[in-house]
Amino acid sequence: MKVAGLGFRAGATKAALNDAYLAAGGGADALATSSHKSQAAVVSEFARDLNLPLLFIDSGDLTAQSTLTHSPRQLAQFGTGSVAEAAALAAAGPQASLLGPRSTSPCGMATAAIAQGPNL
Repeated sequence: MKVAGLGFRAGATKAALNDAYLAAGGGADALATSSHKSQAAVVSEFARDLNLPLLFIDSGDLTAQSTLTHSPRQLAQFGTGSVAEAAALAAAGPQASLLGPRSTSPCGMATAAIAQGPNL
């Protein structure tokens, strides 16, 4: 299973999420983000537009992941170097791996990373 992890700032648009998702490679079976973002309508609308399930990952599961990128701001706020990478890894399951580092939308408001579980 391929999971796209999403990170985004308040005020991010669906277009920003889509740009980051496509830059990361797209083609995911599910989307995931931090449970801190569960009230953000934009991510639910984006998942609905793509007809993909949306998983919300608890902070403990995010901090348990080893990410390829390390943003000091993300580390201070969420306890992980990349919300997008950590969410993708956590949702894809044990022994999942990232297909690459997170990608950022041109506007800088959203990031995405794709992880693949060992079953595919």
